[in-house]
Amino acid sequence: MRHDRKFLTVLMTGTFVACSLSLIAQQRGTAAAPSAAMIARGKYLVTIQDCNGCHTPFNEKGEPDMSRMLSGHPANVKVAAPRPRSGDWLVSINSTNTAWSGPWGVSFTSNLTQDRATGIGSWTEETFIAAIRNGKKSGVGRPLLNPMPWRMYGMSSDDDLKAIFAYLKTVPAISNRVPNPLPPGK
Repeated sequence: MRHDRKFLTVLMTGTFVACSLSLIAQQRGTAAAPSAAMIARGKYLVTIQDCNGCHTPFNEKGEPDMSRMLSGHPANVKVAAPRPRSGDWLVSINSTNTAWSGPWGVSFTSNLTQDRATGIGSWTEETFIAAIRNGKKSGVGRPLLNPMPWRMYGMSSDDDLKAIFAYLKTVPAISNRVPNPLPPGK
């Protein structure tokens, strides 16, 4: 009987400590690590939404170069000015498929890797969701430019955007400083 009380006391104390730590973590905003299923969902969404089609530089065969996966417009590929419009053509795309020229000027696809200085490595889940929902860099900065379909992606569920962000957090960091957009006529 005395042995049962000791076991019950240890069990109750352990349960109390575990619950207390869980509550403290929730109050501090500490989120649990994303599940493997959530990351897999994010990878699926990144794949079907063709994020690599714009954010991964293309190679000379016109295919995404997965050694630079989601690293955005290569810093070493210089674009000096928007391409002039020609006839009925409204938009031009450079050979890496990461610089787009149109009536808005030139936009460059962003680095979505975990590099803290040049990618989204310092972003929080909230920052990512705000960027997609508001169409603003870092959620509050300059507008996200064409061809980024943020208006459509902004209609994604919170769970889907969280899954995308969870997957992006698994993409290896690549240091690649993407240039700022060029205004029209420059």
